[in-house]
Amino acid sequence: MKPLARALGITALTLCVSTAALAIDSLKVMVPANPGGGWDSTGRALVAAMTSAGSIKNAQIDNKGGAAGTIGLAQFVNSAKGDPNAIMIGGMVMVGGIIQNKSAVDLSQVTPLARLTEEYEVIVVPASSPHKTIKDLIAAFKANPGSVSWGGGSAGGTDHILAGMIAKSAGVDAAKVNYVPFKGGGEAVAAIIGGHVTAGISGVSEFQQHITSGKMRALAVSSPSKQAGIPTLKEQGIDIVLGNWRGVFGAPGITKAQRDDLIKAIDVGVKSKAWQETLTKNEWMNVWLAGDDYKKFLDEDIKRISDILGALSLGKK
Repeated sequence: MKPLARALGITALTLCVSTAALAIDSLKVMVPANPGGGWDSTGRALVAAMTSAGSIKNAQIDNKGGAAGTIGLAQFVNSAKGDPNAIMIGGMVMVGGIIQNKSAVDLSQVTPLARLTEEYEVIVVPASSPHKTIKDLIAAFKANPGSVSWGGGSAGGTDHILAGMIAKSAGVDAAKVNYVPFKGGGEAVAAIIGGHVTAGISGVSEFQQHITSGKMRALAVSSPSKQAGIPTLKEQGIDIVLGNWRGVFGAPGITKAQRDDLIKAIDVGVKSKAWQETLTKNEWMNVWLAGDDYKKFLDEDIKRISDILGALSLGKK
């Protein structure tokens, strides 16, 4: 048994040395949203997972919210060029925001590293709302579209797209959607609970604690099957399924070797117990896709979202 024990010990030592060798001394993380939302929680959970797994030693998180992430994107493009230790969190919301805001910067200027998660959307109303079901809400919306306000993330993002898709399904002109965008999840939660908007749309994890506490009433989720006991849009007669993906980008101008080192460091983090527990807790789906495969997916998704926004008249200023 001694030779085997020695061999196992050498293997374990090799793994520790390998992880230490690729550990990043100080990772700079751009979160292009205010604290409290999906990108913020994703970025902080990823940093915690990478730290616990030993692929980074320290991290600095910079929140820069506004315009569906395009303000933070512009800062990242301009300040992080060639920095192999800088990453940015982003996703489907940013793709739509770039189109909606006619942004001068776009995702072709950064380096796709990895797609991490996908999350479905939940539609909620404040506990005091007269709307007990999604059918109640849509009936009010059809009767007077402007009287129903939908609170969510930035204009052109996943939340806005879902509101437009619901309008189309209900036979309402999507241009009549009274959509109220918020820069961060904290602002949206306060507005919904306070009754300042009729309904709210966001990822399930962002509203879950407020649903559980009874401050919000969940009417439907945009998933293929029930989540957290919440009925789907489809099973309530609204044929819509929509998922919101989130991922990581590297700085402009880094080399392929630097890109691959960052991907390896992220991969170590997402294989950790801490990250797996985060996925379970938030009901995030693992949709890992890295490097060139992620770049191909991104190119296809930009076209898909552009087509959706065009069809819903949400891509116009």
